[in-house]
Amino acid sequence: MRVPLSWLREYVDLPTTVTGREVAEKLIQAGLEVETVEQLGADLKGPLAVGEVLSIEELTGFKKPIRYCMVNVGDANGTGEPQEIVCGARNFKVGDKVVVVLPGAVLPGPFPISARQTYGRTSAGMICSARELGMGDDHDGIIVLPEHYEPGTDAIELLQLVDEVLDIAVTPDRGYCLSMRGVAREAAAAFGLPLADPALLDTPPANSYGYLVKVADPAGCDRFVARTVTGVDPAAKSPIWLQRRLQKMHIRPISLTVDITNYVMLEIGQPLHAYDRNRVSGAITVRRAAAGETLTTLDGVKRKLSDEDLLICDESGPIGLAGVMGGASTEILDPVADPETGQVTGTTEVIIEAARFDPVAIARTAKRHKLPSEASKRFERGVDPEAARAAAQRAVDLLVLIAGGTAEAGVTDIAAPHPVRIITIAADLPDRVAGTPYGRETVARRLQEVGCTVIGADLLEVTPPTWRPDLTDPNDLAEEVIRLEGYDNVPARMPQVPPGQGLTAAQRMHRRIGVALAGAGYVEINAYPFIGDAAFDDLGLAADDVRRRTVKLVNPLNDEEPALRTTLLPGLLGALRRNVGRGNTDLAIFETGLVFLPDAQAKVAPRPAVDRRPTDAELAELDAALPKQPRHVAVALAGERLPSGWWGKGGQAGWADAVEAARVVARAAGVELAVRQGQNDPWHPGRCAELLVAGTDRVVGYAGELHPRVVKSLHLPERTSVMELDLDALAADGEQRVQGPTVSTFPVATQDVALIVDSEVPAAQVEAALRDGAGELLEAIRLFDVFTGEQVGEGKKSLAYALRFRATDRTLTADEASAAREAAVATAAERTGAVLRGA
Repeated sequence: MRVPLSWLREYVDLPTTVTGREVAEKLIQAGLEVETVEQLGADLKGPLAVGEVLSIEELTGFKKPIRYCMVNVGDANGTGEPQEIVCGARNFKVGDKVVVVLPGAVLPGPFPISARQTYGRTSAGMICSARELGMGDDHDGIIVLPEHYEPGTDAIELLQLVDEVLDIAVTPDRGYCLSMRGVAREAAAAFGLPLADPALLDTPPANSYGYLVKVADPAGCDRFVARTVTGVDPAAKSPIWLQRRLQKMHIRPISLTVDITNYVMLEIGQPLHAYDRNRVSGAITVRRAAAGETLTTLDGVKRKLSDEDLLICDESGPIGLAGVMGGASTEILDPVADPETGQVTGTTEVIIEAARFDPVAIARTAKRHKLPSEASKRFERGVDPEAARAAAQRAVDLLVLIAGGTAEAGVTDIAAPHPVRIITIAADLPDRVAGTPYGRETVARRLQEVGCTVIGADLLEVTPPTWRPDLTDPNDLAEEVIRLEGYDNVPARMPQVPPGQGLTAAQRMHRRIGVALAGAGYVEINAYPFIGDAAFDDLGLAADDVRRRTVKLVNPLNDEEPALRTTLLPGLLGALRRNVGRGNTDLAIFETGLVFLPDAQAKVAPRPAVDRRPTDAELAELDAALPKQPRHVAVALAGERLPSGWWGKGGQAGWADAVEAARVVARAAGVELAVRQGQNDPWHPGRCAELLVAGTDRVVGYAGELHPRVVKSLHLPERTSVMELDLDALAADGEQRVQGPTVSTFPVATQDVALIVDSEVPAAQVEAALRDGAGELLEAIRLFDVFTGEQVGEGKKSLAYALRFRATDRTLTADEASAAREAAVATAAERTGAVLRGA
């Protein structure tokens, strides 16, 4: 919303010394978003005057038509003599009044003006177009003024070329500020000055002989006012002051009737529409569109209508999209002059419509037809239903005043009943919300400045004004008081925080995991928690994969990612791909975060009231409607894990590093992890480890190398490996007390054993059997070699383990160590069919 300061002063008697920037500061303190203050004519310098064209000499012999003019500029040139000016424009004639800039002046740009020789003549000045004066982009011809202006009149003041314009970004809850009336109310409250409300007009009551209007959809249109003006002079043009105000609001003047409806909309905030009464057939009806109906709008486009569209119709059918754009069949005709008689024909009888339409219906219609307009912008935010009569009266008055029309006595006013909203608020609520004393008098005064009716003492009964549909509960009223008193005046105090209990067990675990992974060389990233079906396709997930069941967002940031993630891998691999694409090829990254798993039967969350704390039952119902949100950790590796250098070739990251990352996480969580061969998308079927909590069948994640198809689809380096763990499942048994290792002073006895097993037998299964068979003397076990070949036979593999035995109270003998070793081998042979190599 653009707000010319000169126009604002008509409604608020601001001191003459107050600048636009000072007004902007006050409005910003009151909560409005003033983006810029434009200085119109800041670099403009006169003399700039009205001139009368005395003669025109057509110059020939040039590439384009040139005219040598003598122009009477009165005393503006200091001599009173005619001014000689060379001009290329063709849209003026002898006797016309034009705008002349004289030597010594400076036009916006800046563009200094001086006398010069051109086309063989002296040009002492310039006849100006609108764009040259900064009035708009029209450069087709120069400005031709009404004939009653005297030569020599100061054109800077006449055309209101010097002004300040505030550009305000109006938020959806402050639709009333899409008008001079609304902004003036805010300025009056900010400066503590009275408001001259432009909507306070004497309006005649409704009567039975107004234009016949039928509202078939009261829910879509709860107010409709119609007035008629006859005898409108089709040749009448918008006065300069009206055109200039529209231009400053970035609205192009079109014709007098249309300009007046736009002007009143900007002034009062009520959109209007004008119909040529001679082109309207019978009664006007407001209804929804029927299937198959079409309407050609003012922009000349034939539109197929939806049954949700709200229409303005007559007996011939639709004549306008309600609240969005009128129809071409009833538009105000442009004046046309008869070339022989000079008589001007056009629209002489006008019906003014001032209505209030359902905001949701208008918003959907404008979006459906991709037809945003100044009117729909206001209807979407809600207009004042009580402003319709004043706006219609204002438009009628201007048509009578400027176009010489006659207002018919008939007044149509159809209004649906509106219940009076009364909000009860404690007088000290703003004090308690802001933490500063305002007092009952200040609270009542500020609410009255907003337009509320206030009665009561300690408990106030407040009736919000009709133009503020956003005021619905006591906290809204408290906010109005606080913002008008100034957010800067709210004291900054540190809240009284009760002493805390420190971090929770889960928080401590998450921090330990992050520190452990960082210590292992991983870099943490944070990805957006949004996901789309394309990410699941890239991961090669099956159509029935449970991870494809997502929680959809009502208003996503990106239409291609409309859901919340069920796995951390897409965001992690996206970060990996971006880094590789930028030349960072050796990567080890991790992320911890929530994933969102919907229940099989989605529940609708209740909407609790905002004027009180929700009850425990309501909070429980809200929690029950939320999806499950377990915390996961995931890592991704690519490139070299151990760098190459002068010392030799480094080591490539692989599936074993991903498995070790899972062990790092488990150790930080105080949980022992078991690893066995598994299969799960998007991992390589032969290089995927299933991760379990030791001693249980609880699968908590997977680690290994990505499937080659996934690597190719995501353009990742070969052998990219990933791991993902469910931390909540990992720590489901609660926080485990860390048991420190027992340090023995007695020596260790090491025994090596090589076992031949079938190739499909997991090494972890063999290790578990050896551990169980060795008994309590076993301190540690390590797999140090895996061998396959002719020596062990087809379909077999050799697993070599180093067994460390130690007793806490004595030095083991060789026989004790050998007996423990043989017991371990026997248990492995029994469970896995292992055979001692070389036996």
